[in-house]
Amino acid sequence: MATTEKDTVKVDLGGRSVAVPKGGLYDRYRMKTDLDEVARDPQVSGVDFFRKLPKTTVESPIGPTLTPNFYYSISTARLTMLAPSRAIRTRLPAELAPLEVAPGLGLISVMFFRYDVCDIDFYTEAAVGVAVKPARHGRLGFFDLVSALKNEHLDTYVLSLPVSTEIAQVRGHDGYGFPKWVTDLTVDIDASRTTARVANDAGGTDLSLSVATPAQKIHPSGERVSALTSYTSIDGAWHSTLSQTNVLSAGTTLLPRDVQLQVGEGRMADDLRSLRPIRQIQLDVVAEGQLALHMPVPTSIQNRK
Repeated sequence: MATTEKDTVKVDLGGRSVAVPKGGLYDRYRMKTDLDEVARDPQVSGVDFFRKLPKTTVESPIGPTLTPNFYYSISTARLTMLAPSRAIRTRLPAELAPLEVAPGLGLISVMFFRYDVCDIDFYTEAAVGVAVKPARHGRLGFFDLVSALKNEHLDTYVLSLPVSTEIAQVRGHDGYGFPKWVTDLTVDIDASRTTARVANDAGGTDLSLSVATPAQKIHPSGERVSALTSYTSIDGAWHSTLSQTNVLSAGTTLLPRDVQLQVGEGRMADDLRSLRPIRQIQLDVVAEGQLALHMPVPTSIQNRK
């Protein structure tokens, strides 16, 4: 069902007027969401993970805001591929270097996200990203590589990050420094199938994915919490953004087969082609999870040149 102006209200984010769902979580709580209210949502399995993460108010480019941003019910898919380090380096700032699995070979990913219940309401997201060495690391760290492949802790630089809602775009671009834009974007993940499609400006396909969902393993809340650190430049200064995922149901397929990845025409497709992917090596799907996204903090990054 299409959203109309009557279904939305305008809110101010750093001087920008943004439409959000009327009566939604952001409209009612402005990030200070009532966890007891969320716990009553049938889409949310529990909120204990969030009760142990107190929010704080920080200044940001979008004005004062509470952090972390809580995502109470999410599903995600990530397809990891090998790519030549030479191609990856052409897309990275000088301060960052690829995380290599072997000399001359790095890791890239296409990712899709569905956020069913969130402090800023439902939206979907997709990304083309590059695994990078942690800031200020010198030689390749073996444990960094193992952690990245096991989804325990990954450091990344994102080339493209389209989203489906205006508030997600403004917060992500202005507040976090991510390359975000709004487009038609669908993500559907269940126990049997994972599908996603990102539309381009003309309504055609930019990037799409269809694949069997890996067999899922159930995890008690808090048992498996993975971390992702993303690097962005905001007003010429480097920042790092930490996200923590409380994995509740997840599965992995190594050397996945029958992956229908359509690389069409658009910003994501161009970014992926520029990385010259060689081979798909791993598919990770989280059919159920939760997420805490922290606001960016300034970070020191060594110039590798």
